[in-house]
Amino acid sequence: MSTTFTVDFFCSLDGYGSARDWPGYWGKEGPEVIEDRVRTFAQDQVLVFGATTFREFRHFITMFDEPYYERMNQLPKLVFSSTLEEPLGWRNSTVLNEDAVTAIERLKRTTDVPMRSHGSITLNRALLAAGLVDRLEVIIFPAVTGRAGEAALFHGGAELDLELIESTVLDGRTQKLVYAPQLHGEVPEGVGPQRRRAS
Repeated sequence: MSTTFTVDFFCSLDGYGSARDWPGYWGKEGPEVIEDRVRTFAQDQVLVFGATTFREFRHFITMFDEPYYERMNQLPKLVFSSTLEEPLGWRNSTVLNEDAVTAIERLKRTTDVPMRSHGSITLNRALLAAGLVDRLEVIIFPAVTGRAGEAALFHGGAELDLELIESTVLDGRTQKLVYAPQLHGEVPEGVGPQRRRAS
């Protein structure tokens, strides 16, 4: 028995997951982006969160009306936290007060239900560094947030080699890229630009 773990990340072109004074989706959402979210969360899966993203989503779903929020309410959710206590204020949620890398490694071996984590920068950076992420789904919105950017998943994280599985343009301007990530190892000989031979 085993399952897959997907990290799901929205970002601007410069790699930030959010930005001060910019709206959600950087103001660039369109019907195909929303349809993609509906399809994504329609799948049977367990949603996995760090405490900060969990608190944010728990708040978002009461304030905003996205067509996939009710499905997120229905799906089982795990949140890694040493401070949150049940009841968590978001139905079908369970708190795990343990090391996330150890727990996800165990869960991947003992369940066949796929797991997905959206956002959750600290959590997902650790899982990528541990080699526990099977799929990396990145939706890149057409914006450069520069100094306003925050929550960059890849800045300062592990080095990764990525195998492209899928590439889709949504609404004619937003890029969805799906990768299989692997920890970056030694660079093979003979790759990259080659030095000129002395004549």
